[in-house]
Amino acid sequence: MKLGFDHEKYITEQSKYILERVNSCEKLYLEFGGKLMQDMHAKRVLPGFDPNAKIKLLQTLKEQVEIIICVYAGDIERNKVRDDFGITYDMDVLRLIDELRSYQLDVNSVVITRYDGQPATTVFMNKLRMRGIKTYAHKKTKGYPTDVDLIVSDEGYGANEYIETTKPIVVVTAPGPGSGKLATCLSQLYHEYRRGRSASYSKFETFPVWNVPLKHPLNVAYEAATVDLKDVNIIDSFHFDAYGVPAVNYNRDMEMFPVISRIIEKITGKESIYKSPTDMGVNRVGFGIIDDEVVKEASRQEIIRRYFKTSCEYKKGTMDEETFHRMDAIMKDMKLRPEDRKVVAGARSYAAAKGLETGEELLSATAIELEDGTIVTGRSSELMNSSAAAILNAVKQLAGIADEIHLISPVILQPIIDLKSKTLGSRRPALDCEEILMALSICAVTNPTAQVAMEKLPQLKNCQAHTTTILNRADEQTFRKLGVDVTCDPVFPSENLYYV
Repeated sequence: MKLGFDHEKYITEQSKYILERVNSCEKLYLEFGGKLMQDMHAKRVLPGFDPNAKIKLLQTLKEQVEIIICVYAGDIERNKVRDDFGITYDMDVLRLIDELRSYQLDVNSVVITRYDGQPATTVFMNKLRMRGIKTYAHKKTKGYPTDVDLIVSDEGYGANEYIETTKPIVVVTAPGPGSGKLATCLSQLYHEYRRGRSASYSKFETFPVWNVPLKHPLNVAYEAATVDLKDVNIIDSFHFDAYGVPAVNYNRDMEMFPVISRIIEKITGKESIYKSPTDMGVNRVGFGIIDDEVVKEASRQEIIRRYFKTSCEYKKGTMDEETFHRMDAIMKDMKLRPEDRKVVAGARSYAAAKGLETGEELLSATAIELEDGTIVTGRSSELMNSSAAAILNAVKQLAGIADEIHLISPVILQPIIDLKSKTLGSRRPALDCEEILMALSICAVTNPTAQVAMEKLPQLKNCQAHTTTILNRADEQTFRKLGVDVTCDPVFPSENLYYV
């Protein structure tokens, strides 16, 4: 993989900049936008970026950092799912706590935002408290966002319980957007000043990247990633007016900046030190780019991946038509086609060649692009689905094993299929990716060839894949665990509504 980003240079620059902010006050409330860990979007668009860069950055500052996790009560009630892990937001809070503790970082508490007695949220709060996690419930702020006098009063931020903190840097993070991080930071700021303490607020948002051009594919890829939120990148006019320097920000930050400035000035009783939304940020990720062309191409590929994701969500009815058309417009503005993703043509041409579009069900084809550019394919059959077949063919290719050699003995496969269909009553006994890999691992105990193939599985990390029908959740998860970036055509593999 060609590198376009220098991780070490970035970490050095970023930690230095954050410490400069901390030194200007007693306590810094640092709102972490985006993903604190496993930032796979950043990894894909910035080849060389460590997806755990933020958490490793905090680890270098761990003696000075404690963390507050926010989660919106409404997201818990509607079981909102974090797509890259396939788990609900409440479960992601638990995962976050475990991960942060594994890095020896101090988790101060969990804040439930806009809480109004929702039943499932109350159960979750009880669960946290029973496990010794400090938990706070903040209601919707009265007067927000227009009535600054009410917001900055005992009825506004003053109605929120104060969160006791002891370290100079308080990181406020969340499972996803709209979780109430900003409100929590400003509420804490209000309480700090009421106690006669000097505190400040800054935002750490990786995207958009303020010091690359507005229409740079890296920033457009961020628009594609947040297309459902209707985020639009724009020039930070406040920054340009103050400094004469163009900077890129996004519409929500631009719209909220005047309000946030007034709130901070009301809390502190003095003029805000920030002249623009860009000023509020501490992001230095743009300074880690070492090869702009590599980053541009990686970002174009991410836009195409996002296009397929949006298309499939629209087909499944979980994405509205307006969002789909917005994503389609981004593709056209960037002059990109779905076929510009190499594995798409590989999967579609293989499906056409094998005549998979006939029969009672639309059988599937999957293509995997290996690191050297080789395209390996697989198709669905009575034994296994196309993704499982493609993975087996990929490890064969990597291990130099002839195509006609079977890695898994029928003696192993048939009992598993019988168990699924006859004992467990499955109407789709064909094995999925995880089941096939389990069978391969069993065969590897007595079959040296299967063992060689098993040893090649880690080489699938960072490979690209595409399938001609919508993947089930289990196969999505398996590809994710293998580190394979997979996309799908927005086509259901069957007319069935449930047994898919």
